[in-house]
Amino acid sequence: MQKKIQLTLAGAAVAALAGCTDPAYITGQPAANPKTTGGVALGAALGGLIGSTIGSKDATSIAAGAVAGAVVGGLVGQQLDKQKRELEASLANDEITVTNTGNELIVLMPQGILFDTDSSVVKSSLYGDLGALSANLRNYPDSTVLIAGHTDNVGAADYNLTLSQERASAVSRILQSDGVAPGRISAVGYGEDQPVASNLNEEGRAQNRRVEIVIRPNA
Repeated sequence: MQKKIQLTLAGAAVAALAGCTDPAYITGQPAANPKTTGGVALGAALGGLIGSTIGSKDATSIAAGAVAGAVVGGLVGQQLDKQKRELEASLANDEITVTNTGNELIVLMPQGILFDTDSSVVKSSLYGDLGALSANLRNYPDSTVLIAGHTDNVGAADYNLTLSQERASAVSRILQSDGVAPGRISAVGYGEDQPVASNLNEEGRAQNRRVEIVIRPNA
């Protein structure tokens, strides 16, 4: 019964904070987009869970953990909003997209603007945008960066896997040469295993050939 009350209170805190916590109340800044609310809700849920599992079994501690988690989640969401706006303003190539999921930023670069076919040598025309990304990452140092290479399914799977890894590593080297700390960066090739569109037509295959830079704020 006590456990049920605890979970109910934590859930209520999540719902209340997600529904009515205005980021302007937390920071005094204008309200951010709905992704920030998602960060608030996730932070509240995690805070409530922590409050209920690290030795504080009373309902007050759970609710307090939810509130603290919501504040942290809201601040993270607002920082991601700000970082996204600054990064987008600094990028010259409009084929590069930046998405804020509420917990991380995903910078998507189509393979066509980064590499020639079957090549892992970054095109010189993208150096400026990679430099802008590096500067943004240096301005927001409290995060980790996953560089993920992806291909379509044309050709041998083993070849595609190796090529995607080489491309991710090539982007990683440029970011590091531009001053992003190597310890923040990991580069992984997924080959053809994570398509975002159909490989049955050229339009879909073009979407699958990509590099994603995932920026995750440190907890």
